[in-house]
Amino acid sequence: MAKMATSKAGPKKAAPAPKAPAKKAAPKQNILVIDIGGTNLKIIDSNHTDPVKIPSGTTMTAKRMVDETKNATQGWGYTCVSMGYPGPVRRNKIMQEPHNLGPGWVDMDFERAFGMPVRLVNDAAMQALGSYDGGRMLFLGLGTGLGSALVIDGVLEPMELAHLPYRKGKTYEEYVGIKGMEKLGKARWRHHVMIVVDQLRKALEADYVVLGGGNSKQLKELPEGVKLGSNANAFLGGFRLWDAKKK
Repeated sequence: MAKMATSKAGPKKAAPAPKAPAKKAAPKQNILVIDIGGTNLKIIDSNHTDPVKIPSGTTMTAKRMVDETKNATQGWGYTCVSMGYPGPVRRNKIMQEPHNLGPGWVDMDFERAFGMPVRLVNDAAMQALGSYDGGRMLFLGLGTGLGSALVIDGVLEPMELAHLPYRKGKTYEEYVGIKGMEKLGKARWRHHVMIVVDQLRKALEADYVVLGGGNSKQLKELPEGVKLGSNANAFLGGFRLWDAKKK
């Protein structure tokens, strides 16, 4: 009797796994940067190149700043806010009212007011972060007072060096701030600026020093390892705040 041919069935192939739904790309972050000064607010975002200026002064309360910023930036579509404030800031909170602006800053809930995440730093710290170019950098802001910040390997550390004792019972700020320049004259003021820069650079073991603030333009010759910053670096620092390393 003839044998019937048989075929061996191979193993069944597993059904292909269902494809996971494609992930939606995260919306692009658009950062609004507000540089708060006693003369002007300067405002820019990730999509603009020229800042908007709004006069400030002693009538610029915290609420008015928020309202005027919103009015000036209608349609910009920003998703978060960076603020550089002219006074001490600790852990994203303003510690004292400003000298040259209106009131209401300490108690203002800026995240609630803007309806989005807000990062707050001292204005000198924001400019410092924008001036950073690696290593250990000391930033000194020569303006009405003396702003200061240290950046080490990308980590920003705002500082309050202005009121430390310098000489003859007076502070660093009393010598190298605007009142020091007016009292000493520009030549002697420049001399003390260089002494202060050298002292603080050595004490903090900084690789280099960046000098910012309006009065830095009064300096003529700078030693090696010291350079002038740009006020525009404040905006870059505001953008970098959202990428900065945390301690």
